[in-house]
Amino acid sequence: MHPAGALHDSGDMAENTKRPALRIRIVFGDEEMIGPGKAELLERIDRCGSIAAAGREMSMSYKRAWQLIGTLNAMFREPLVDSTRGGPGGGGAVLTELGREVLSLYRAFEADAAKGGAAHIAALQSRLRDIPNEK
Repeated sequence: MHPAGALHDSGDMAENTKRPALRIRIVFGDEEMIGPGKAELLERIDRCGSIAAAGREMSMSYKRAWQLIGTLNAMFREPLVDSTRGGPGGGGAVLTELGREVLSLYRAFEADAAKGGAAHIAALQSRLRDIPNEK
């Protein structure tokens, strides 16, 4: 579960079944940003060892996954993902040391924001309209 999941504990608000989620996008410039989608893609690349496989798991086209990684690699001083082309031996992708660091910093920021904003989120949630039989 992502750090924002901490906001999902609403035991004292049993009447509201909606679960708030904090989704943070950090924008550095017009085309330079990192958010939950790119962070998830990095995590899946780390786990799968492949940009294509990570994209498939996210129902993302191969082209889109590569575009996002290209954007991330161009944003930072060094690439976040190191990839090798496919072929007879197959290709692959790994997070670089900087990739792991950037992902860790993003997730830490997300956790800090969730923790710091939990009371505000709970206050907003307590003001939501109750909708019976909501699915």
